Parts: sequence; structure tokens; C-alpha cells
Amino acid sequence: MNKISLIIQREYFSRVKNKTFILTTIFTPLLFVGIFAVSILLTNQGKSKHKVAVVDANGFFKGNLKNSTDVHFEFPEGVDTSNFVAKGFTDILIIPKFEGDKKTQYLIRSQKNLGFSVQEVIERKINAAIEDQKLQENGITRAQLDSIHSQSQFAEMKTEELGSSGVKESNAGLAIAIAYGCGILIYITMLVYGMMVLRGVMEEKTNRIAEVIISSVKPFQLMLGKIIGIGAVGITQFFIWIVLIIGLTTAAQSFISAETMEQVRTLQQNGGAMPAGGAVQASEAAIKMYTFQHTIGTANWPLIIGCFIYFFIGGYLFYASLFAAVGSVTEDVQGSQSLTVPITIPIIFSFIIMTSVIQAPDSPLAVWSSIIPFSSPIVMMARIAFGVPGTVPYWQLAASVLTLAGSFLFTTWLAGKIYRTGILLYGKKVTWKEMLKWGFRKS
Repeated sequence: MNKISLIIQREYFSRVKNKTFILTTIFTPLLFVGIFAVSILLTNQGKSKHKVAVVDANGFFKGNLKNSTDVHFEFPEGVDTSNFVAKGFTDILIIPKFEGDKKTQYLIRSQKNLGFSVQEVIERKINAAIEDQKLQENGITRAQLDSIHSQSQFAEMKTEELGSSGVKESNAGLAIAIAYGCGILIYITMLVYGMMVLRGVMEEKTNRIAEVIISSVKPFQLMLGKIIGIGAVGITQFFIWIVLIIGLTTAAQSFISAETMEQVRTLQQNGGAMPAGGAVQASEAAIKMYTFQHTIGTANWPLIIGCFIYFFIGGYLFYASLFAAVGSVTEDVQGSQSLTVPITIPIIFSFIIMTSVIQAPDSPLAVWSSIIPFSSPIVMMARIAFGVPGTVPYWQLAASVLTLAGSFLFTTWLAGKIYRTGILLYGKKVTWKEMLKWGFRKS
């Protein structure tokens, strides 16, 4: 055990003290924040404004067709498909005469290909205009319609989940964000740190350092120490990121006025409402802060964090041992590519399955892929975000935990036997069939 500890320390400190580790640890969160901010900025700036000329043969769309932030409708005279661009319009909408309830096709012609979202907006606006006209034909005036539309936008949805311990508030948007965040982090770390283990073993094999090391330690001890040491680097990186996020959040709150923070505390004490008859009303900033904090509070963070740590470590050990086995039998990166494909494909498929599971977290695909160890680290974390034991019964979580534990113990044992033979083997191209023979060969 002392020898394994020394190897862990060597692998850990040699990477943590590296400038690359320090820079990536500090700048990766800032890079993600920057990418997120730039994507939002580009999305908002990249939205094209559409000025649509409408040719209406029915005569009722002018009063019923409503504008949106991206689409503006006008009803000019003398504009047709041949001159709408010259008249300063980006699109022209031609609506033929409707004949009763008969299916009618309208045409929209544009300078450029319309995006799907813009097509959807225009279609929705036209259907709403037809609906308003039908209501007016049945005796509802324009003024009454406008009053109904303005007065009906007050309902807000609140979702609750019925669990074994009672009813609790839930939030699908937060669950999706947590599912994607945890899934992406585990996906990246299994690939990045798994390949790091492979390259580390390969370098020691190529430089003949492994021959010197295994003269004093067993090959299995060397492999286990390397896997745990590199895994500890990943945990350290996550811990630093959490501290940075908490620090940045605390620092950001110092720029918020004391009055706004006091309003937030008042909202928290009164369930999101200011005291009746109070002279001070909550500002928009205070309401947004309260809503964000309240939404974050609906998640079961102790369970999510605990499961994330387990599935991160379990998934890493499961795959890293296989990467170590491949590294022990290859001497160059190109030679390892054919052997790493059977390892990387399940990781990639797990991420693809996760995107489907988020839409239906209790489907048969979601249940079985969250129990099978090849995909459970990513898929189960995506499902846990939607609630335990609501979406994920305790037996499914227990089955996933136990199968992953048994699987990484098995792959570590198997990889250790392959490692023992492969680390001292040079100049031979090895296949998975041969590696499995070494693994199941009686010692």
C-alpha cells in the first residue's frame, strides 16, 4: 500500500504543479462563461429583422395580424412579388381568398431562405389572426378581444412532485440544466483523463521507465497508483472550480445595493411576495434574484453532489483501467487508435443517449442505459436531476451504483492482468482478442 501511495503522489504532484494544469484550471471556467456570454450576444445580434409586405385578399388581416420583435407586418399598396425588395421589404406574404373552411395555401417569398423559427412565428401569427376573425364573426368585438388578450396573461405555472416524503416543488428547466451540466462534465473527464492515463502509461513504456519501476513494485500497483493519482487531479480541478464559482458569486453580490438585498430577504421570508400594505415594492432586480435563488433551492443538492462524485469516480475508474490496459500494449498514438475505439464509442453513445433521456427520463431506454455500467455514469446523473425517488426509484439507483462498483472492480482486475503482460512487451501489434486472452489466463 505504501508503494501505491508513492506512485499516487508522484502522478498527482507532477501534474498539479504543471503550468498547463494551473492555467487550464483557472481559465477554463472563465472560458465557458465567455463562450456562453458571446453565444447569447451573437444570438441576439444575429437575429435578422423581417419587414413583411402583406397582400391580403380577405381584408381582415390588417387589424388582426400582430407584429413580433423580429417580424413586422405592413399592408402597402402596389407591392407584389416583383418589386417588394425595391420597396424596402425583406419578405412578401400573399394570402388568397378563403372559401369557407376549405384548406387554403398562402405564400411567403423572401430575399433569403427563412429560418425555421421565423417561419414558425409567421405561421403562428396567421393562425391567431384567423382565430380572432372567427371570434369577431361570432359577435366578439375588436375591443373585447384586445381586453381578453391583455387580461389573460397573468397565469404562472408552478410544478410540484409527489414523493414518498410528501409534495415538493420541482423545476423542469433546472433539472435539464443540471442533467446537461453533469453529463457533459462526466463525459469530458472520462475522455480527457482516460486518454491522460493512456498517454502516461505509453510514455513510461516507450522511455523504458516502466522497466525500472516494476523492478520494485508490482505492475498492478503501478497501474492502480497511476489511475488513482490522475483521478485525484480531476477531483482537485473540480474542487477549485467550485471554489471559484462560489467566490465569483459572492464577489458579484457585493456590487448589489443593500436595498436590493434587503428586498430579496423580505421576498424569501414572505414566500415571494412583499408584505401587504408595505410602502416599498420589490424592484425587478430583487424579484429576479429571488426567483433564481428559489429555483436553485428546489433541487436536492446533497443527493446530486454525492451521486455526481460517485459516478464521476466510478465512471473514471471503469474506463481509465481500460485505457491503461491499451497504453500498456502500444508504443505510439497511432497504434493505440484502433484499440481505443471500442472504449470511446460507448462514452460517445452514452452522451447521445443522454440527450434523448432528458426528454423522457423514465422511458425504458433511460432506465436500462442508466443501469448498464458502460453508460450509467452519464445517463444516471441526467436522470437523478429529475428527482429521486420520483423519476428514479431507489431500486434503480441502487442497481446502478452496485453494477458500476462491480464493473470497475472487474475492469481494474482485468486491466491489471493485461497490464502485467503488456507493459514489458515491445515491437508486437496486439489485438483485443489477445489482450482478453491475457486477462482471463490463469496465473
